[in-house]
Formats: sequence, structure tokens, C-alpha cells
Amino acid sequence: MFSDEELDRYQRHIVLKEVGGEGQRKFKAATVAVVGAGGLGSPCLQYLAAAGVGQISLIDDDVVSLSNLQRQTLFTTADVGRPKAEVAAERLQALNPHVVIEPIHTRLNAETAAPLLAQHDVIADGCDNFRTRSDVNRAAVALGIPLVSAAIGPFEGQLGVFAGHLPDQPCYRS
Repeated sequence: MFSDEELDRYQRHIVLKEVGGEGQRKFKAATVAVVGAGGLGSPCLQYLAAAGVGQISLIDDDVVSLSNLQRQTLFTTADVGRPKAEVAAERLQALNPHVVIEPIHTRLNAETAAPLLAQHDVIADGCDNFRTRSDVNRAAVALGIPLVSAAIGPFEGQLGVFAGHLPDQPCYRS
């Protein structure tokens, strides 16, 4: 159930007929793995936490650099040199203390993908390289977890939702 503070925090969701109390309870019960806390991961993480997604696992092995700050909205100049996963977890917890944030400062690869991504309801991939994107896709298909995949170039972007674990459904393959 929701505390009085949560009812106040999520009231705009709860009054929407498309979400309502039942939808907000589903958000609260959900577990999402987010791969990458960069230009795509930062806003994704902020919105997931703000919406009240119950548990967010944040997987990123990078540290904040000054060149990140014009596009990675979770970080400030004071964060330069710190692990992105650690800083992001602090900011997200400050944004919404009702969510559980699990910062994972490690590289996701073919060996680590399945153990890191298992037990999640959804995987959101905002990584910045094809090898990791492919490893995430393979793990999502093998684990039977829907994958939301986003990528961006200098002046273009793409977003796809894949359920490659289901018969006759596409998946992201590189």
C-alpha cells in the first residue's frame, strides 16, 4: 500500500484513468535494469525514479567526465571523476526516497549480462556501443525479459521495444 507521502507524490498518476491506483501499485512492484547512465540513461533513470518504479538496478562502469555534463543530466561539475553508478544512485534516492536503487559499477559483457539482468521485469538499454547492446539483447532473449533499447547519434535517435523471447517477435541483433 502507499504511505500518505506516496499518495501525495503520485496523485497525478493515480487520477489518470490509464494508470490509477492499480497502475501505480504495478510501478511500485516493478524491477527495471538500466544499462548505462549516460545521455540516454540519465533521463530514463530520472523518470523511472520519479514515477515510483520500485527497484532500479543501474549498471555502468564509467566515471563522470567534464565532457559528459552537457548531456548527462544527473551529474554536476563536482561529480567529475566519481563512478556514474554511485552518483546516479545518490541523485535518484534524493529524487524519490521510496524507490530502491542498486548501483552496479561494473562492465556489462557476455559473461556478466545474464546474472546482472536476471530477475528484472524490463531492461532499458542506453549503452553507447554495439558489443554491449548485443550482449544485452542476447541476455534479454535468453531470460525472457522485454528490452527497451535506445541509441542516439549526433542528430538522430532510435527507440525500440523488443520482445524477442516471444514467438515471431523481433529482437535487436547486431
